Amino acid sequence: MNFPDLLLPSAWYWTGSGLLVPLLVWALRTAPWRRLKDASQLNLWLGACVVLMALWSIKTGIKPGLNFHLLGATAMTLMFGPQLAILGIIIVLTAVTLAGMSGWQGYGWNALVMGAVPIAVSYGMYWLADRKLPNHLFVYIFLNAFFGGALAMAATGLGATLLLLLSGAYPAAYLFHDYLPYFILMAWSEAVTTGMAITMMVVYTPQWVGTFDDARYLHRK
Repeated sequence: MNFPDLLLPSAWYWTGSGLLVPLLVWALRTAPWRRLKDASQLNLWLGACVVLMALWSIKTGIKPGLNFHLLGATAMTLMFGPQLAILGIIIVLTAVTLAGMSGWQGYGWNALVMGAVPIAVSYGMYWLADRKLPNHLFVYIFLNAFFGGALAMAATGLGATLLLLLSGAYPAAYLFHDYLPYFILMAWSEAVTTGMAITMMVVYTPQWVGTFDDARYLHRK
């Protein structure tokens, strides 16, 4: 994660930027902007971005591009939906890059691996649970928040590993032995952090979680 400049071949950086553009266009065109017309929701979205900036700044690593930090992408997805989550991650990544903690050349791949991948996994998990499983509070919390957060982090780790492998940045033996396994620990941390945060919000401030509905998950029980 947080791919620096000069780590990948230049063609890979152009590819990442090219893949990011249509994703941004889709997010900007389809985002529920009406929700952000509410000042409290706008402040909530911006506040969540600030929290993620703090999370992303707390990281550890072993070599360039081989670092670890919590994502918060699952929480953003459950709170705001995939479009606003992607745009929020873009704000976070821009701030982190301006602060010198990430490279501008790697901006596209950083946004895709640390934003698009975990957000897609998180929303896919929510979509499946919403349509296939009972509308139960514990299903929402444990499947969408805990398990969704863990799966999103695991997918991010796998995506980062495959990118570094296919680009030739690091050998396969090193990546699969000294990098990818640590995402098991990161997945657990992401699951606990996301699960606790979403649990507190649905209990005390459910209006903060856009994918949660009191009438469906609580009032019918």
